[in-house]
Amino acid sequence: MFKKIKVSKYLAYLFLIVVSAIWTIPVIFGIVTSFRSQTEIVNEGFRLLPVNWIVDNYVAILENTSSAPILQWLWNSIFIATLHTLLVVAVISITGYGYSRMKFKGRDFLFFTLLAISFFPNVVNLIPSYKIIDILGWVNTPWAMIVPGLAGMGNIFLVRQFMRGIPMELDESARVDGAGDFTIYAKVILPLIRPVLIVCGLFSFTGSWNDFLWPVIVYTDVDKMPVTAGLLLLQDIYGNYRMIGQLMGSAILAIIPTLLLFFFAQKYFVSAINLNSGIKG
Repeated sequence: MFKKIKVSKYLAYLFLIVVSAIWTIPVIFGIVTSFRSQTEIVNEGFRLLPVNWIVDNYVAILENTSSAPILQWLWNSIFIATLHTLLVVAVISITGYGYSRMKFKGRDFLFFTLLAISFFPNVVNLIPSYKIIDILGWVNTPWAMIVPGLAGMGNIFLVRQFMRGIPMELDESARVDGAGDFTIYAKVILPLIRPVLIVCGLFSFTGSWNDFLWPVIVYTDVDKMPVTAGLLLLQDIYGNYRMIGQLMGSAILAIIPTLLLFFFAQKYFVSAINLNSGIKG
């Protein structure tokens, strides 16, 4: 029995190592390639390390402020993702409070209906979403990416489940003291749901940052694009084996903010697995 458990443990570790290698090797290869010259990339083929380490690719990327303003794209993405995340936290915390603590007719039916609709692929909503954005005059503006998705049912579900673990006695005690719904939400519930709000905020930030299809549709002006839409443009500028090192360097610069976010907030990503970390009665 002990040997079986030990073998299973080693197999699990082996599986995790293989999966980690599959994910990390392309990233490492991209980083290494960004420090190679175009001549070396074309002539040397696949090499683990460059023959000569250079930073010319990054210098060229940062100096190109006309056709590929990478720093402007990064700033656009930071602004969009940050504001989107703050609004998501506000919307889902209030919505989660309504679905978990307030009682009104058809509450659960409405919640599960919206939850079921959210399982449809996002591509189904592309045309009507673009039509709405166009009518509002938000095409080529940050609002085209900030507002859609604020009330994501996945985040609302997490917040609702977390709130359901908080005893209702806290609400009742606050009502005895004369508190209304908004006071209970702001002073009683909101401080207790901080962990799940951080998790949803992190997921929202990375989701907004990595979104590719939607910004490609709603942006046409180069200076207003987020970095994901800009990377598609770079394929025409740097691709087709013309400047692969600069293309790789641009991709590496694009992942640095989310990579730093993960390193500094990885414990909150792990805590997303636990939906039962609320206060239990």
